[in-house]
Amino acid sequence: MGKKIKKEVEPPPKDVFDPLTIESKKAATVVLMLHSPEEDILAKACEAIYRFALKGEENKATLLELGAVEPLTKLLTHEDKIVRRNATMIFGILASNNDVKKLLRELDVMNSIIAQLAPEEEVVIHEFASLCLANMSAEYTSKVQIFEQGGLEPLIRLLSSPDPDVKKNSIECIYNLVQDFHCRTTIQELNAIPPVLELLKSEYPIIQLLALKTLGLLTNEKESRVMLRENQGLDLLIKILETKEMNDLHIEALSVIANCLEDMDTMMLIQQTGGLKKLLTFAENSTIPDIQKNAAKAITKAAYDPENRKLFHEQEVEKCLISLLGSENDGPKIAASQAISAMCENSSSKDYFNHQGIPQLIQLLKSDNEEVKEAGALALANLTTCNPANANAAAEADGIEPLINTLSCKRDGAIANAATVLTNMATKEPLRVSIQSHSIMNALIAPLRSTNTVVQSRAALTVAAMACDVEARMELKNAGGLEPLVELLHSKNEEVRRHASWAVMVCASDDLIATDLCRLGALDILEEINLSVSRKNKFSEAAYNKLLNNNLPLKYSQTGYLSSCDIISDGFYDYGRITNGTKLLSLKELSLQEPNDTQRAIFLINSKSSDVCPPPSMEEKSSDFGYGRSISSSSSLRRASREKSSYHFSAGFGSPTEEKSEPTSGRNTVLSKSATKERGSRKIRGKKEEEKVKEEEEILLVPKMTAESPEKEWYPPSDPTFCLYIYEVTKTILPVTNIKEQIEALAKYVAEKMGGPIAKERLHEFSWELHISELKFQLKSNVIPIGQIKKGIFYHRALLFKALADKIGVGCSLVRGEYGRAWNEVKLMDKSRKGVFGCLPPPETYIVDLMFYPGELMKLKSKEADLYRFL
Repeated sequence: MGKKIKKEVEPPPKDVFDPLTIESKKAATVVLMLHSPEEDILAKACEAIYRFALKGEENKATLLELGAVEPLTKLLTHEDKIVRRNATMIFGILASNNDVKKLLRELDVMNSIIAQLAPEEEVVIHEFASLCLANMSAEYTSKVQIFEQGGLEPLIRLLSSPDPDVKKNSIECIYNLVQDFHCRTTIQELNAIPPVLELLKSEYPIIQLLALKTLGLLTNEKESRVMLRENQGLDLLIKILETKEMNDLHIEALSVIANCLEDMDTMMLIQQTGGLKKLLTFAENSTIPDIQKNAAKAITKAAYDPENRKLFHEQEVEKCLISLLGSENDGPKIAASQAISAMCENSSSKDYFNHQGIPQLIQLLKSDNEEVKEAGALALANLTTCNPANANAAAEADGIEPLINTLSCKRDGAIANAATVLTNMATKEPLRVSIQSHSIMNALIAPLRSTNTVVQSRAALTVAAMACDVEARMELKNAGGLEPLVELLHSKNEEVRRHASWAVMVCASDDLIATDLCRLGALDILEEINLSVSRKNKFSEAAYNKLLNNNLPLKYSQTGYLSSCDIISDGFYDYGRITNGTKLLSLKELSLQEPNDTQRAIFLINSKSSDVCPPPSMEEKSSDFGYGRSISSSSSLRRASREKSSYHFSAGFGSPTEEKSEPTSGRNTVLSKSATKERGSRKIRGKKEEEKVKEEEEILLVPKMTAESPEKEWYPPSDPTFCLYIYEVTKTILPVTNIKEQIEALAKYVAEKMGGPIAKERLHEFSWELHISELKFQLKSNVIPIGQIKKGIFYHRALLFKALADKIGVGCSLVRGEYGRAWNEVKLMDKSRKGVFGCLPPPETYIVDLMFYPGELMKLKSKEADLYRFL
């Protein structure tokens, strides 16, 4: 036997790597294998990573830390189908991790993932690519990327996939996307409604639920609702509602129907098929709160259409809603309240709730749930608007206290609605009085300070409604409500400004409150508003005029007119004409200025005591007519002058000799008697007056105790001569019963005190300017008390006439003209004229001559009146 010869094995080529089998137990090692150029290794590495990622969130985070995401993104476009499939499966799992999602957005791989949805790809790739997109679409930035890179169209196509997982992932992604308005618009163009409706027939509840949620968003748009109706979607929805086994889908189905009911055609279709009754039955009979809630929401949305409201009323929807108000769950209560609010637009429904429903809504205001309070208050607000009967019903249901308590809750909507209800109730005086007894003004302070413009507006409107009574206005003032009310005038919101102006106008009915409002700057703010064409409104103008009536110096300076209703009181001063927007300095500021020859003199009306005399007590103020109390009737002033006349001259001016009071009979002869007496005793009285004037000048020349001394309060300059004028006209002119004779006598009196009659041709020789300059020098002030003026022309005399006429109750107006002209207008009845159908004719307006023929009355717009008024 021969010897065996061993055959030599040929060595492998030097450039070929020997096969190596590796078992790796570390994820890091497998991640490194993702960089391999070998397809088999890549496929196996991806498979291993997929199984690792499936095990939990910690493993996903580990893969992220090991840097596996970036090389995996490159494998999404790999030429090998298995590698590409395995990489896609990994991203389907990894995309549920928030950090991975963030990194994927940064790496911009959305286009590569969307490419995996192509029809030629395997179902497995479709499943995991759609899963990845579903996870990514939960965040807004990813939604935008999917939408912009055309992801909607392939996703809609996959809704018809035979694989249920693909359907589920695709509809979930679409549901996330259509939460954005732009996506909803595009999806209508892609005709997505039919395939979504097909999903309602799926055997998988999760797919049906996602399809209903998607339809719930899509049907917010009218075009989608039309498409749903045209594709028999309503039949599918009603069928779901009729199937008890699908009760877990009823909530979402009702939500879709609620949207569809906004269209009248859909409403009619549902009614014809009996769907409306089924809907109401669901709302009334279901024991599932969410179903009740969504049924009520469906009614709410449908009730915004007037025809729908009419249909609902015919179906007695009110009974259903009232029963829902008694639900133990807050959701149905809120939804039912909102439905009642919508149904209130139907007058018949509104009247129905007058008998039932309002007490239940009042109970909602006592709930601990702020949202329930808001919904209840909204329903009550709509029920009581323009409906006094419902406002009464709310009060009878003991609703005032819970409504006022609601003003202090945390939800702005609840506060605004409660304020609206209270405003509606305040239109009836008995209810307003009842509301005021619950300290309503104190409760409104916080809403007035709110930062919400709706709350501010409603609160200001409530103040306007409640402040009709003196007690309510004082309560608002004492509670510190004037400050926030004035602040609202600054608002940029037009409605807030309007309602705040309205409230200010109502509150300014009291002089004391009007003074406080002016002090807080309301007058300046309103003036600024009225100067703006875009910001002013009728209420701001009315409020400004109301406050201006409380600041007659400013009113006269701005408008040049004081009506017979504008009663000049102590402290009034005529600064001269100013333009709108110019600030008028206070009397104190003007008094403390150095006299200036170039500045027009300021004329003061003041019958109060001097600043060198101690201020009168409150008792003296209240009893003395000279302290600004307007006398409305001659009898009251005569009584005041007889009882208190001695007071005016108890401050050191000297007292006139007491005259015997005139008998009550023969009053028509008083003027002639006094006139005769005056002529007979003019020389004697002239001497007395000269002595008094000297005494007065000595008093006035005493060094002033001005406000520079911090411990001394400032008082305006005294005017004892003006006090004397008041005494004399009260004694001699007030008793005259004929108004025309009163006016003529007062005109002559004023002219006599201001230098007497002046011939027209000698007017230029009347040296009143020098006299005024001398007074300014003597008083060391630009402010001159009116009684100090002995030589006055048109505007001095007109001012004195108005001041004295107001003191004795003679109605007259004061009008400023041009070039130093001013005049008084009075209204008198002309008994020679006959009115229409035997009625009295309207009074005629006359100009009172105080310059040329004192006491003469000239008809307004007559030739002589025009010559008097104009140069």
